[in-house]
Parts: sequence; C-alpha cells; structure tokens
Amino acid sequence: MTKMTFAFASTVVATLAAATSAQAADWTQYRGPNHNGSTTEKIAAKWPAGGLKALWKVPVVDGFSSFAVAGGKAFTVVGRELDGSAQEVCVALNADTGKELWAVPVATMRYIKRENMGGTGQAGAPGNQGGDGPRSTPSVDGGFVYVLGAQLRLVCIEAANGKVAWSKDLMAEHGGKTPTWDNAASPVIDGDFVYAAGGGAGQALLAFNKRTGAVAWKSQTEDITHSTPVVATILGQRQVIFFCKSGLVSLDAKSGSLLWKHAFKFAVSTAMTPVVGGDIVFCSAGYGVGGGAARVSKDGAGFKAETIWFVAGNGKPESVANHWSSPVLKDGHLYGMFQFKEYGSGPLKCVELATGTVKWSQPGFGPGNIILVGNQILALSDTGEVVLAEATTAGYKELSRAKAVEGKCWSTPVVSNGRVYVRSTKEAACLDVSAKSAQR
Repeated sequence: MTKMTFAFASTVVATLAAATSAQAADWTQYRGPNHNGSTTEKIAAKWPAGGLKALWKVPVVDGFSSFAVAGGKAFTVVGRELDGSAQEVCVALNADTGKELWAVPVATMRYIKRENMGGTGQAGAPGNQGGDGPRSTPSVDGGFVYVLGAQLRLVCIEAANGKVAWSKDLMAEHGGKTPTWDNAASPVIDGDFVYAAGGGAGQALLAFNKRTGAVAWKSQTEDITHSTPVVATILGQRQVIFFCKSGLVSLDAKSGSLLWKHAFKFAVSTAMTPVVGGDIVFCSAGYGVGGGAARVSKDGAGFKAETIWFVAGNGKPESVANHWSSPVLKDGHLYGMFQFKEYGSGPLKCVELATGTVKWSQPGFGPGNIILVGNQILALSDTGEVVLAEATTAGYKELSRAKAVEGKCWSTPVVSNGRVYVRSTKEAACLDVSAKSAQR
C-alpha cells in the first residue's frame, strides 16, 4: 500500500468513526439533552419478526421515572421499602448488563398505590389507577446525577460511586410546598444551572449552581404543578419556561427575571412539559382543560405571549389534551399521546402546531410517551410495546413494533448508543435497535 493510499484509507476510517460517534449519544435528562424529546441517532427501522433482542432485563419495583443514560450507566428512580417505610431510591445500572451499581434514597413516598397492594392489577387496561411510586427522572451532567424527590429535596450524587455531593431541601430552605400527590417534575440542567420549582413566596422558581448547589437566583410567587420546565431560545433570548397553576411563566435563564406570562386554566393536575417551536409555545392539560398555543413576540423592550388557538379537552376527535405525556415537534407538527385516561386504547396523534388541526389519529397506545429519533417517532404504549413510526403528516405509517416489558408503562422510552431503554412498574429492559439488529 502506498503512503497516499494508506493516508486516504486512514482518512476514510476516521471519517466513518467520527460519523458513527456523532450519531450515537447519551440521553442525559427527562426530555433529552436538547430539552425537546429528540435525538439525531439513527436506529434500525425494520425489527426482527421475533422481536427486539433484549441485552438485559431486570426487575424494578414501582415508579414512572424514565431513564437517563450517560457514561456507561443508566439511572432511574424506583420505590423500595427501607427501614419500614416506602422510599424513592435513585439507582445506577450498568448500561451494558443491567447490574445495579449503587442505590441512594432521596425521599419518603407518601402517595403510593401499587398493583400488588390493592390496585386494579390491570396494567394498561380501562379503569387503571395512578400511584405506583416515583415519577421524577434523574438528570446527568459532568459525572454528577441530579434527582428532585417527591417532597422537593434536590440531590446531587456522584455518578461514579453514589456519594451525595450536596442536597437542598426546597421546602425547608425556601418555604416551599408540594402539589397534590407530591412532586413529579424532573430537574432540568442547562449551562451552569439546574432548574427546579417548589419554593415559597418570591422564590417559587429556582436555579442552582450545578456544581456547588448554591442558589443562582430565585424568582416569582407561584403554585407549582407536576410539569417539568423547558429551556429554549425564543427570539434570541435563552429562557426557562415553567408551567404553573397560573399558566406559563418564562424567566431569563441566567438572571431569573420575568420575561412573559401566559394564563392557562388549571384543573386538578398539570403534568406535560411545554413544547417550543420557533416563537410558538404549546401546552395542554387533562381534566377537561384542553390544549392550545401562544405566540411570543417582542413588546417594546420586553416580551408578550398571545393565544393563537385553543381546543377544549372534551374527549372529541379534535381534542389535543395531554394527561401527562409530552409531544415532540417535527416540521411544524406535534406527535404525541393526546388523550385523557384512555388506558390501553388512547390514540397517537399528529397535530399542526400553528393551528391545532389534527392531521391523523391512531388508537391503541394509551397514556404512554413518545420521543423523536431522527425522522421517526418511537412510542412506548402503556402496555409495554415499543412502536416505531414515520414522523409524517401523510398518515400513520408504522415501521416496527415489539413487546418490551410487562407492567404499567407511564414512563418515556430512551434511545442511547443504539439501544432503547424502557421500564414499567415491574421491570426494566435494554433493547438492541442498532443497525446490525435490523430485520433481514
């Protein structure tokens, strides 16, 4: 081989390696590293007829916490009996084998109704009830794991060994209070800050230095909900948007100063994360509320948000209410589980962001969750099926489907490094969806 040929071959190998690396990524928090439920990874579109290969499957007890995957570990929060009380416990699993590496208690659970303790026992079936333990998902950054417990204790844990680096009690230190059924929101990391809600008057919405736990800023007097905030850039302004009982509250991500508010009806519980598309912000709620979108614009030196459409949550085909599932956005259209308590049967819908028009609706998913994987949507039904479909307005186009886990699935599927990580109230699994797994 000549030097020139060797050099060319080396360049090709390096380029291919770089491309492969760019396609694979960690999934570091609840809505992913991009705060929008998306990844640029490419996965197999056609799965084996016999189902996806499970690289591992392990039992887990209780909870709707999803996975965060980073640095060769998969993190989630489970419910466990410790010293005679029900506890939320953050666990780290080996991402390759599922072996538990460490476990750290973060909160006492006051609201729990397990399937084996008087619940319906009908995962994904009509009449299904809530409860079932932890709902907050860990966030991972720079070798640390961040968990916001049911009673608003924010804990920073060393990913390598499970040692608690720092913790903050939002109720004791900031005069906070939990919503009904306690906290379900996840901590959100962006830049140097970790964002959380739950303080009292003048400090309901908070930012902490992610390394030290020091308060970076505190802002507003609001009643919090179960919604995880979102960080986005709108009209050149980096902002963090909280979905409170009063509606949407947007703050300057660095200073915590108020940018704009948008009133939105509250009833019983609000849990989905707002979705940002350009200058439009979508939000919705169950319990008869509905869904709608606001357009953010400049208003002198500040901002304002005005409703551009709203559809009542009346259970009709045009309804765009979300119970707790957060949709994803692709080419101006939302894809998600737009439904309320339609266990085992609720539809996956495609909705135009600018108008609220339902482009298509496909039943049979229940209140599961969805992420965007390149040009495809990956859904986890409440009965434990993973489904891959095209993100297209032309109609529902399913590519592959496989049974993943048993038990009730109200958590979000995660794609990281050619694998899908899913969990239910009974078990967790890691499934091979890499290109080599494709059906031949």
